[in-house]
Amino acid sequence: MKQMKNKWLTFIVSGLVLTGMVACGGSKKDPNAPYTPKSITMVAPSDAGGGWDKTARSITKVMSETKLVSVNMSVENVPGASGAKFLASYLAKDVGNDSKLFVNSPPILINNLKKDGSPSGYKDVTPLAALTQDFGVIAVRADSPIKDIKELIAKIKADPAKINIAGGSSPGSMDHLIALLPLHRAGVDITKVKYLPFDGGGKAIVALLGGEADALSSDASGISEMAKAGKVRVLATTASARLPAPLDQVPTLKESGIDAEFLIWRGVFGPKDMSASAYKFWQNALKELSAKPEWQAELKTQGWNGDYKDGEQFKAYLAQQEAVIKELLTTLDLAK
Repeated sequence: MKQMKNKWLTFIVSGLVLTGMVACGGSKKDPNAPYTPKSITMVAPSDAGGGWDKTARSITKVMSETKLVSVNMSVENVPGASGAKFLASYLAKDVGNDSKLFVNSPPILINNLKKDGSPSGYKDVTPLAALTQDFGVIAVRADSPIKDIKELIAKIKADPAKINIAGGSSPGSMDHLIALLPLHRAGVDITKVKYLPFDGGGKAIVALLGGEADALSSDASGISEMAKAGKVRVLATTASARLPAPLDQVPTLKESGIDAEFLIWRGVFGPKDMSASAYKFWQNALKELSAKPEWQAELKTQGWNGDYKDGEQFKAYLAQQEAVIKELLTTLDLAK
């Protein structure tokens, strides 16, 4: 009887230990388990209307229409601090959440490199693929007396306090750099330039059209519809050659005598500890997406250039871009 009692005690204690292990996380997610999300969220770390938002919506639209993803895909907008607010929340709350991805561009590098910027960057997440190229633009309202980029630079150089430049990112971030780069190369004291930061390109455009700002620094895809509608005059692009219509009549900075270019890539990222099966799924899915005629049509509609790089190629490219941006920020005295 005593022997049987001891066996029962051993069984109960073992059960309690096992329960404690499970409660404390003893049953960890198998990194090689099949990737079977119930739904997928693609985050745009900005308000609606900007380049990140359009990229996220284009990806989810084409992937759903072409059945590359069989579950529901949705877009979530999380604005704040040029994407830094979302990244901090993502790293804190979405560890191992393979069903939540996000789009980003140079700000994931810039925010990590600039003074008082984010402590985290692309090395804290998983680069999945680069998909598009875009370029910066400097624009004014259609009724502005400023006719070209040289005239804008001359006005700012003469009296920086009289010209406000709006952008959809925080000081030291992408839209700010797009504005400062040609001014810096033209000899303007960029410490006196008045830059108005907004959470997303959509709000920056509203500020320009409403008269709150005199000029706008943005991306070509984000401003093309306004240019086509005749609401803005684009003074210059940061591309190496002229862009397609409706921006085909807009000179590049180099054509305007300013030695400056700025490329805006956009790509998809996931959590740092993404499972092997999820990573493999997205490598295949995003590669297939880049080759779909529906995606090519979306690129044309949005005014983007296709620029597919798989996860490993993207990671190597980010390392190269990090060095270039660090040099630019250092030149502008904005680096850490």
